[in-house]
Amino acid sequence: MMRQRFDAFFSYGFRPFFLGAGLYAVFGMAAWMAWIGLHVAGGEMKGFDGGFAPYLWHAHEMLFGYAGAAVAGFLLTATPGWTGRKPVSGTLLAALFAAWLAGRAAVWLAAFLPPWLVTVIDLGFWVFLLIVVSRTLAGGKARNIVFLAVLGLVVAANAMVHLERLELTADTAAAGHRLALDAVVLLIAVVGGRVVPAFTRNALRADTGEADPIPALPWLDAVGIGAVAAVLVADQALPGSGSGGWLALVAAVANLGRLARWRGWQILDQPILWIVHLGFAWMVVGLGLKAWALLGGDVIEATALHALTVGAIGSMTLGIMTRAGLGHTGRPLTVAPAIAAAYLLLSLTAAVRILGPLAMPQHYDAVLLAAGIGWCAVFSIFTWAYWPILTRPRLGGGN
Repeated sequence: MMRQRFDAFFSYGFRPFFLGAGLYAVFGMAAWMAWIGLHVAGGEMKGFDGGFAPYLWHAHEMLFGYAGAAVAGFLLTATPGWTGRKPVSGTLLAALFAAWLAGRAAVWLAAFLPPWLVTVIDLGFWVFLLIVVSRTLAGGKARNIVFLAVLGLVVAANAMVHLERLELTADTAAAGHRLALDAVVLLIAVVGGRVVPAFTRNALRADTGEADPIPALPWLDAVGIGAVAAVLVADQALPGSGSGGWLALVAAVANLGRLARWRGWQILDQPILWIVHLGFAWMVVGLGLKAWALLGGDVIEATALHALTVGAIGSMTLGIMTRAGLGHTGRPLTVAPAIAAAYLLLSLTAAVRILGPLAMPQHYDAVLLAAGIGWCAVFSIFTWAYWPILTRPRLGGGN
């Protein structure tokens, strides 16, 4: 029985990593909320004083912990389909998941471990993942090399964070978090540009009978993705500059053009489709707010940051995880009402996190707690609904 459960759970990358992402989204945010509560009460949380300032710990674990698991699950599931190779499974997948868990444990226990050991353990997962994905993509289409480039950027970003903790560099942790965020946003620009129109095209064909309801427009895709890549470069070379603001504006406009072509208004009766449109829309909003902030508007860059993290990364990863969890286990591509409600709650949470501090600056901590509760509720719903889907064998047999 135990062997059967092991074989089922570690049959495909989406199973352990999507479940791990859901659980960690809740526990990681709960720890952050506990720190905020203690801070308000004048106390302190032991364990956050080992080189990770609380806000850096929060940024690191939402990017490299939660988003890292979601990205790993996606790549380990999608890349075999792109290349025709067998998916990573069994002992190798279990070892990769254990490396992610070890990274989380090392960062949580950073106050009690040598900094070099935390670095080796946490960075080790990303190097391991890069090697595994590289092997799967070897010999495949050249256009998929972008995913190796993104993983390489994330490895570099995490190294920048840890190098500051090791006192080998100065002021690189914040730049590392910016690089990781921009790398994941670039991934959304690339993957969103593939899956959102593809999923929608299939639905529109079934509904309207059109042969090609969303014709390709490669030049616009190239501009949209290239502009996001340019923002990434500017954030490292000229952080906080007006040049970065203009690039963010170009990225927002180009990606808005891409999104408008995908006819999202025609699939509003299908939550599993509109959630990925919504995730892409949050990316556009985040880039627009970033442009506004950097070009002298009356918002701060942190406002854009949370549109990109809570809104874009949260919605797109939740949309991909819920769809892949159903499709790869032989289930109909129709989400339960609770999941559709979670989609909406996540956008409400993003709006609270973005607009709350602007509307009620005197209640800043309360707004953070409210947004944190919303986030935890969303991923508690996901984990509860998808636990049996991700842990049990595929319907009808197979992986």
